[in-house]
Amino acid sequence: MTKRIFGYPIMKIGIIGGGQLGKMFAQKAKQMGFYVIILDPNPECPATQVADEQIIGDYYNENKLKELVEKSDVTTYEIEHINTAILKELFDKGYKIYPSPYSLEIIQDKLKQKQVLKGANLPVPRFEKVENFEVSFFEKFGFPFIQKATKGGYDGRGVVVIKDKNDLDKMLRVDSLIEEFVDMGKELAVMVARNLQGEIKCYPVVEMVFDESANILDLLIAPARIEKEIEENVKEIAIKAVEALDGIGIFGIEMFLTKDKKILINEIAPRPHNSGHYTIEACVTSQFEQHLRAICGFALGSTELLSPAVMINLLGEKGYRGVPLIEGLEEVLSIEGVSFHFYGKRLTSPYRKMGHVTIVDDNLDSAIEKAKKVKERLKIKSEVER
Repeated sequence: MTKRIFGYPIMKIGIIGGGQLGKMFAQKAKQMGFYVIILDPNPECPATQVADEQIIGDYYNENKLKELVEKSDVTTYEIEHINTAILKELFDKGYKIYPSPYSLEIIQDKLKQKQVLKGANLPVPRFEKVENFEVSFFEKFGFPFIQKATKGGYDGRGVVVIKDKNDLDKMLRVDSLIEEFVDMGKELAVMVARNLQGEIKCYPVVEMVFDESANILDLLIAPARIEKEIEENVKEIAIKAVEALDGIGIFGIEMFLTKDKKILINEIAPRPHNSGHYTIEACVTSQFEQHLRAICGFALGSTELLSPAVMINLLGEKGYRGVPLIEGLEEVLSIEGVSFHFYGKRLTSPYRKMGHVTIVDDNLDSAIEKAKKVKERLKIKSEVER
């Protein structure tokens, strides 16, 4: 095998999207000696605080995407809602875009994603494409169920719960699918990395608790409080899912653990994921470094969990819009094991992701208690309540 020799910068990495994921990815890339170019329509996006260069443009702008890809040795993305048509053309010409736009195209469409997973004999909730909005169609499927827009949904958007016929007026009048309402015991997630050589590594399985009012991850517990056999089954399913998608990079696989101990895949994200933020402090290799290793063809790093950890999202407080003010920071930073991440967004609004906090502790129960204190004391508000 011919040894590669690298100069400085090691490579030019293009990132489609300049949000918090792009910022954290750029931070790790800069630490490792890469040149970072981002594409984002907002000249004040979080990643621009770190990146070497920004192309200002929309994620569907063919010319801007082409410019980014042609300037970069490897291109990746931190958001799924992008123009795959032009990326497929460029990929077919030999440009390095990972995960491939063909994998992304499947994941972008929640119906296609479910069909591919089912076709690979992987466990998913019972689902069906919404063919019409007649009551009889939904009665035949059976209540209760979840309706999901096939495209465009994220962080709870594009998803509604339909408990019975009286809820049908809440239906999304868009291309969508419906899924059986799963009687959950826990919601689980696992980050899986696969590099260009086909090497695969799994991170620890984590447990997720959601904010019901916003349907956004509220509390993440690593490792998940589950039996060893379930943990191994989750990892096996997650690896097969990434292989079914021919995925290159890091993938966040969200799953349901039913009350009768069945494992069902909920959704897959082809990028660093909220459920992997804990890896920055708690694992040998963070999800961001792992993604970089995978898409650049390097060996994958260790996924060993160094310490139990709990991660909480910092959401904009309800009733506040404007320039963010952080309340309780000094008190929270006095708690041992706390790491504070602020994304640098210029404005806050209700439930907007403004940052996160990770708490590491040798004792998981102690970490959970500390996380509860952080949630009580740390608030993102603004000068004016609206």
